[in-house]
Amino acid sequence: MKLANWIVLCFAYKLKDTSADNTCQQKRQPKNLLSKQTLFSTYTTLAGKPVVFAEPFWKGGGSMCFSIRAIRAKVFLACTFLVATLGVECMAESKRDIQRVNGQAELGTIELHGVAANEFDPRIWEKGTLNFVPDVRQPLLEPRKGGVCRNIYAPSAVDIPSGWRLFYGAWDGVDTMNDRIYSVFTPDFVDFQDRKMEIDHGDFVHVCNVSAIRIPDGGWRLMCTCYPTDNDRNKPGFFTSSDGKMWNGSAAPYKANKSDLVTIEGYDKFADADINGMNVILYEDGVYRLYFNNFRDFGRVYRATSKDGKKFNFDGSVLDFGAVVNDVKKFSVDGKSWYLMGLHMNRDRLWYSLSNDGMTFSSAHELAKNLGEKDRYIVAIGWVTKDNRLLGFLYGAGEVPTLERNRIWGRWLQKRIVFVSNDATRYEAAGALGPNRQIFVVPRERVLEGHFEVYSEDGTTRIGGDIPAKLQSGGVYVLAVVP
Repeated sequence: MKLANWIVLCFAYKLKDTSADNTCQQKRQPKNLLSKQTLFSTYTTLAGKPVVFAEPFWKGGGSMCFSIRAIRAKVFLACTFLVATLGVECMAESKRDIQRVNGQAELGTIELHGVAANEFDPRIWEKGTLNFVPDVRQPLLEPRKGGVCRNIYAPSAVDIPSGWRLFYGAWDGVDTMNDRIYSVFTPDFVDFQDRKMEIDHGDFVHVCNVSAIRIPDGGWRLMCTCYPTDNDRNKPGFFTSSDGKMWNGSAAPYKANKSDLVTIEGYDKFADADINGMNVILYEDGVYRLYFNNFRDFGRVYRATSKDGKKFNFDGSVLDFGAVVNDVKKFSVDGKSWYLMGLHMNRDRLWYSLSNDGMTFSSAHELAKNLGEKDRYIVAIGWVTKDNRLLGFLYGAGEVPTLERNRIWGRWLQKRIVFVSNDATRYEAAGALGPNRQIFVVPRERVLEGHFEVYSEDGTTRIGGDIPAKLQSGGVYVLAVVP
């Protein structure tokens, strides 16, 4: 059979809740569905792997299959589909194009897809040239309204095949001012669903400041701040689950107790330490890393290591800086490890720091400042990643110095896109809608003619030449790459 013929392929994508012999993925498609597959040496790529154009169609039983055709004329449509739905990019040596697709943006705007960040690039982080675009929803996530206590912050997003599971600490529309841990699923940070409590405060007044990870065997791990301990201090508590439903052996919401607390041997100040909202967990090389501060020994970030997540051994100081560590993510670039740390200090800005070994971090750089009065006091930060990409960050922030009226906000690392009309008016994104979309405000009653300019995630490096386009209010467009 010639390659130009239609070939029907169904991919077995092994998810936790689907059997290995199911040859078609279920309806909820992960954005990186094909990132583990190498099919044919053709025109598009997913996470750096060559694939051909995949047209989805539904098979009986709610499964999705893909019809593959390697025909050059179809490549742009292939890229359009892959970028818009799976958040991937086609081969870099090809040129970019922007085309309108079926869909509806709000009148007076256009929606542009395909703008998410590529693989982690340490060069732009070392230079501090980062094109972060605030989400148009300000805030991104609010507390529920059922109860009268509403304070939501401390976001920690876990990358899973079908999207992300976002954990957070909050009074999430409840009747008492006790911090608890919640989670919500999102396929794209546009829509959210399945919102629920995971860890109740139990023996403590508060359990919050969650740092969440998923380890290679599919298990879930949470490190949270628990208050008070016997000497009226904050200490980290560790929660494990094999399925994301049972925590420390009990169904969610699990009631935290003092047996969940961790210990750190070799840190002589641990007994009196106040580790409040500064308990970051990272899993690598078969061990757990705990990055933490101590308000009674402030001005440094420390690291400890454990094989079981409960009994840690002190490693030492990793960064001298007067701010609170809230997240550490690890990336690989050309065989070299890069660790990215995020920090806050309950003020109007955030910081980050880089390391190649996870023990020695560089001087902190300013990451971002508040947008306005509504996010004046920033109390938490959590990175959003997908595979080896840093897509953005979420942060908890509010407008009062008492820090109890917080909401979750988002900013996304994206390509900078500029539309230049024929009268030389320049239109830039009014904001992002999740990590892969931008919103532009355009005239409502007339079509704009002109061209797009595309810049990399540093906001200054031009990618390709002018892309002629016509923009119409309410239209949806996709940035893609064609041969």
